[in-house]
Amino acid sequence: MTWDEFLWFAIPAMICWISAGALVYKCKKTFIVEGLMIAGIAIFAAFIIGLWIGQERPPLRTIGETRLWYSFFLATVGYFTYKHWKYKWLLSFSSLVACVFVCVNIFKPEIHSTNLMPALQSYWFVPHVTVYILSYAMLGAATIAAIIQLVNLKKDRLDDNLYKLMDNVVYIGFGFLILGMLMGAVWAKEAWGHYWSWDPKETWAFITSAGYLVYIHMRLQKYHVKFVLWMLPIAFVLLMITWIGVNYLPAAQNSIHVYSN
Repeated sequence: MTWDEFLWFAIPAMICWISAGALVYKCKKTFIVEGLMIAGIAIFAAFIIGLWIGQERPPLRTIGETRLWYSFFLATVGYFTYKHWKYKWLLSFSSLVACVFVCVNIFKPEIHSTNLMPALQSYWFVPHVTVYILSYAMLGAATIAAIIQLVNLKKDRLDDNLYKLMDNVVYIGFGFLILGMLMGAVWAKEAWGHYWSWDPKETWAFITSAGYLVYIHMRLQKYHVKFVLWMLPIAFVLLMITWIGVNYLPAAQNSIHVYSN
């Protein structure tokens, strides 16, 4: 399978996700909503697996390929958090943003090499990148929850359950973030002979993890609620710089982490 078949999977998956995101507010039969989400996730997973087989390598090399995983994980995380916490807006948000990233790949088609550079031909490649993208999806959901809580704060009606969701998702997402950094360090030792080189990507990854650690500290120490809530959007901006923005920095042009766009 190649990117030429992407539309045949992307459009049905988006139809399922958008339908689920809309019906969740009107349909009383939750199994229909959940069925649509699962169907969309399965269709999208089928393309990722097919692309993996067709390219004879994991589709994790370029920004376009990581967008595939971000869409997949965002929809998956949105479904499972909705199933547990029953926040309808979370399902709609995850469905919508997943579709946005799918559309970016549709309107910005990319041709991918079937080969990986030597540094990427490692068994650390797949778990390292996959764990990072999964953490990005979870931390993105936590950010939206924080924004909603900020709106609730202005109306003097904070949602305690939403706090629990934010904290749990951040803890798990932060755990995956640190796990990704640790696996990357071990991989770097094997590939380049050192665990850490303060490469621009590594530096911003450290800054991002520090941002979420500050949020966790502020929550545990019960800082002023407004400052705590604003910390998540700020940390997510740092995360986006790490994932995408750092590639456009002059210092990153010789980075060992910038392979292709």
